[in-house]
Amino acid sequence: MKKIITISREYGSGGHTIGTYVAKALNIPLYDKEIIDMAAQKSGLSPDFIKKTEQNISSGWLYTLLLGASYAAPGTTHIGMNTQNPSVPLADQVFNAQRNVIIELAKKGPCVIVGRCADYILRHCEQINKTDVLNVFIYAPLKDKVKRAIEQKGLDPATAERDVKLIDKRRANHYNTFTERTWGKRDHYDLLINSSLLGLEKTAEMIIEVAKHS
Repeated sequence: MKKIITISREYGSGGHTIGTYVAKALNIPLYDKEIIDMAAQKSGLSPDFIKKTEQNISSGWLYTLLLGASYAAPGTTHIGMNTQNPSVPLADQVFNAQRNVIIELAKKGPCVIVGRCADYILRHCEQINKTDVLNVFIYAPLKDKVKRAIEQKGLDPATAERDVKLIDKRRANHYNTFTERTWGKRDHYDLLINSSLLGLEKTAEMIIEVAKHS
């Protein structure tokens, strides 16, 4: 059975919920937003800064300067730079901190990891056996994503479609920048699933079956 399952997902496709179902059924941990706190501890950057940075713009000094000091943590300079890595742009520091956390979690044992370029990170990590990893991408029709975002995410119905498209665009920009690959392209995943076809629980069951027999 595949020991590590990474779930990349479009916003509103139910990816986090599906990951939760999978982890619960297999009795293994799920890591999503927990990675933010772990990365903050390792990098010296604040959790709020990491949350703000991780999917907003590509790597580079311009973003560092635009963000200013509002998310600076102890041990950082006036622009939030970690003094241990003064020459590395903040966006890169965030990505590298999360990368190190993801590799450590995967090395510990079976788990489900949601988002944060985990598929790419583990595929290019020599310490991880690639045959132990199942990379999944979950998508859904726009109307279903909008409906779920309104019902479950609390988005304003008047602007929900715009917000869903914007968040997906940010996720794609982040992934494409740091991996130099295309977010959602079938070549990069073992399994791509439209979560609207079977619903969230049945989609999770499908992922489990693929993990057990691949």
